[in-house]
Amino acid sequence: MANGWAGDGAVQEQIAHSIEDEVARARSLLPTGESLSVCEECGEEIPTARRKALPGVRLCVTCQREREKDQAVSSPYNRRGNKDSQLR
Repeated sequence: MANGWAGDGAVQEQIAHSIEDEVARARSLLPTGESLSVCEECGEEIPTARRKALPGVRLCVTCQREREKDQAVSSPYNRRGNKDSQLR
């Protein structure tokens, strides 16, 4: 467009792609396979209830929280900016 701004269709398309990318990233982080009985980070036992509730779990709750905190810090997504600032 002449004014340098993306049209409404482009804005919606960018939003849709951002959502699809984030869903794919979140799915890739889900555990798969058989759950471990002990945490692969600290070696503490993973409770049976957690292993049943989350098949494929590999970390205890404490280590999982730390990992998620670290991942949130390095997230490439701008969740505070408005859509116009991301599309210029």
